Amino acid sequence: MSDPTPVIDDLREESEELDALVAELSPEGWRRATPAPGWTIAHQIAHLNWTDRAALAAVTDEDGFRALVEQALAAPDRYVDDGAEEGAKQDPAALLTAWREGRAALAEALRTAAPGARFPWYGPPMATASMATARLMETWAHGLDIAAALGVTRPPTGRLRHVARIGVRARDFAHAAHGLTPPAEPFRVELTGPGGDLWTYGPEDATQRVTGPALDFCLLATQRAHRADLALTAEGPDADRWLDIAQAFAGPPGAGRPPGAGGPAQGEPR
Repeated sequence: MSDPTPVIDDLREESEELDALVAELSPEGWRRATPAPGWTIAHQIAHLNWTDRAALAAVTDEDGFRALVEQALAAPDRYVDDGAEEGAKQDPAALLTAWREGRAALAEALRTAAPGARFPWYGPPMATASMATARLMETWAHGLDIAAALGVTRPPTGRLRHVARIGVRARDFAHAAHGLTPPAEPFRVELTGPGGDLWTYGPEDATQRVTGPALDFCLLATQRAHRADLALTAEGPDADRWLDIAQAFAGPPGAGRPPGAGGPAQGEPR
């Protein structure tokens, strides 16, 4: 993905769709509980604002981002929740404005980044397109939680291709996050997109495979659904184990959700 423009454009569209869900909410609406325990809609938007601004620092201010990493290392079990809690205390109008300004500044920084640039992150360093993809993944996942709180169903779109891609590429990171050695051989992943087209990753002759709906894989990789509730199939022991630990997000493994709970997953991408 040498040209990051398409994914940056899709990130904008994903953010605008979510913005439309919250823009007219009353103060009481912002305090609605979401499927993430202890998190209201305000916490969800505050988290997106916080991570957008962390990404902006990674792209434009490496020293500033290093300070953010040091804060995370000092409180690895609390820094995400603390950031969301602090942001959620803002007046909803101020929080919404901050999120809009932060994501616009990040988009501009990504569009003007030098070709081939790589940026530090809480996981492996990221290229421009990968950073935009990670932000789209989180925006989509947290948007599911907000939509659930509002009783709204958001139909899947072709933008899920970016979420699926980062989920596949994070295979080895997911193993490392669980203290496991990544499999030596690549997997074949075949996912059916929302429009019925087939999205494929990895060598066609791979002996270990994952197949199923792209939406289900994205729900799994963002820990918004339990594997038992999804129509994903694994062939091979390593592929099977991956579906138990898959995560598309940086940081330690999330709690995920129990089987049969319904709705977006409990547990946050960290």
